[in-house]
Amino acid sequence: MKSFRFLAISTRGFASKPVVDWTRPGNVLSLEQKQFYKKNGFLLVRNCVAKEDLKKYEDRFNAICERKVKPPASMLVMKDVSIAKKVTPDSIDTITKVQDFAEEPVLFSYCEHPHVTNVVRDLIGSSPATRIQAMHTMLINKPPDTGKQTSRHPMHQDLIYFPWRPEDLTICAWTAMEKINKKNGCLQVVPGSQTQGLKAHGYPDWEGGVNKAYYAIKDYDMSLPREYVEMEAGDTVFFHPNLFHGSGTNRSEGFRKAISCHYANYDHTKYIDVKGTVQEENLNFQETANQIVDIIRKHPQRYSVKPGQEVTFELSWRLRSRPVHHDGKENL
Repeated sequence: MKSFRFLAISTRGFASKPVVDWTRPGNVLSLEQKQFYKKNGFLLVRNCVAKEDLKKYEDRFNAICERKVKPPASMLVMKDVSIAKKVTPDSIDTITKVQDFAEEPVLFSYCEHPHVTNVVRDLIGSSPATRIQAMHTMLINKPPDTGKQTSRHPMHQDLIYFPWRPEDLTICAWTAMEKINKKNGCLQVVPGSQTQGLKAHGYPDWEGGVNKAYYAIKDYDMSLPREYVEMEAGDTVFFHPNLFHGSGTNRSEGFRKAISCHYANYDHTKYIDVKGTVQEENLNFQETANQIVDIIRKHPQRYSVKPGQEVTFELSWRLRSRPVHHDGKENL
């Protein structure tokens, strides 16, 4: 495994003044676009990623699924609970997600795509030179639902998974790799919900199956107005980690692909101890955190764990993140 420099813990505390100037246009975004994001917690940018780039990511994903390309040891290849025992093992029809592709060069090139990172810097940074860190990476191959409704993802907040702050300096870029609409399970968002703070999460109490770690906001108010984010291939939605969002059942006959990356502002973000927070109180979250830590403990060489190094939940995120366009020397 390659050795990467990771997001450092800052001893300066959180930024004492706003990092992003919301009164001025950005390097690539208009003032109106920035203010829309600030108010609503998301921003849809049309034609952000070219179709030839999407084809490159899809071809690589297919090659990994068909075992024509060996994935990095640290990359997770996941299946939907309802098709996990499908007979055909080497097929895109059995893989619903690849996660943590920081060491997969073709897929990670998405995280370095300038059309994506330029928008990211406008929304969580102060200049085009803002240093950013790719924290969490996924390519989602949402399957046609088998009738158990396991293809849906309940309304949740991504921050429930993340042990770093401030949340305003983290953002997700989520790019449609094909046409995405209500029928095949587009994203659903609650505009403005990012201002409500982190809510308690747990597994949803509904009929049908639920995939592991697909948490839902507890006591979610179904009357909240939600917006369906329908997208064409290459469109990218950028959203805040506290935004209420989820996706519906895929009622089409084909798989629905999207690629995403969560970024953090490298210079103004630090890890926190989740003890005493809503995250610690979420027993399901603790179970997932322990599972991740156990995997790394069992495979220390795969994750470049140093001899004698204590494996913690924070370290698990350090080992799976990667700087974008910088080496991070100043913060180590």
